[in-house]
Amino acid sequence: MPEEAESLGTVVVAVVTNLGIAAAKAVGGVVSGSSAMLSEAAHSVADTVTEVMLLVSLKRGARPADEAHPLGYGPERYIWALLASVATFVGGAVFAVYDGIHTLVHGEDPGDPMVSYVILAVAFLLEGYSLLVAWRQMRGEAARLAAPLGLYVKHTPDTAVKAVLLENVAALIGLALAAGGLLGAQLTGSGVYDGVASLLIGLLLVWVAWELGRSNAQYLIGRSLPAAMRAEVREELLTVPHIEAVLELTTLVQGPAEVLIAAKIDFHDLASARQVEAACEDAEDQLRERFPAIRRVYLDPTPTTPPPPRTSPPAAPAPPPPGRAG
Repeated sequence: MPEEAESLGTVVVAVVTNLGIAAAKAVGGVVSGSSAMLSEAAHSVADTVTEVMLLVSLKRGARPADEAHPLGYGPERYIWALLASVATFVGGAVFAVYDGIHTLVHGEDPGDPMVSYVILAVAFLLEGYSLLVAWRQMRGEAARLAAPLGLYVKHTPDTAVKAVLLENVAALIGLALAAGGLLGAQLTGSGVYDGVASLLIGLLLVWVAWELGRSNAQYLIGRSLPAAMRAEVREELLTVPHIEAVLELTTLVQGPAEVLIAAKIDFHDLASARQVEAACEDAEDQLRERFPAIRRVYLDPTPTTPPPPRTSPPAAPAPPPPGRAG
């Protein structure tokens, strides 16, 4: 599917970018003795591990349905993406907060920051490119669904691309914080600025991990389409001949391009069985044409009012008792 291939390309770009940046930041942190630079190196390592897990999620979630998993493997991508958010927290946030506290308590001797400045500038350009790739994909997906970009980013089921987007935004902010910490240490000779920058980077990663974890948990629990799209699905069903009312509508997002629709439908009382079957087929075709992400449609014919209860025929009167023999 084009969306899967696009997501895969976005994550691959992020992996390659962060792997190189992590090594460069580590060298800069060792040379300059900067706590913030080492925190940024941990940040990039955590991002790399996260994105490798996202690659696994894309591959495993794209497997076709089989007899053991008749609804497919789409939700598995959210399990791996949830683990990726945990890796961001443990690998990046915890280290950055610890290193910042250690620097504030014990102090540090600022080294030569010039190498770090160069590395931060190059990293800013690379992270900016990776962010641009993810942003273009998000904008394209939102345009295909005719959804506002901000709303789509908040509710998108494509959590792999959302992870790349948020991590790159956090990375650019983290680079600015690291540069500020280096500059403050260089101008004052105090490591306090560097320690504070490291703490802020750690708190930034805590927020990213929380946001990604929350997003993936919602889809693991089971999330419906947004209210506006549910209304459109209901509206589309009511345009199908012989459908009188949609009594109950259930939607379930199983992946970025996998939505399940189940509904209780009141068909016209005079519709024949053949017409009901044709209406079900037409409804599925119309929904898939309007919403390409819809994969499965289950319609349950249900009358508006239950049929009257069956009444048993009146019991035959009991025969009279036999008379006495006289």
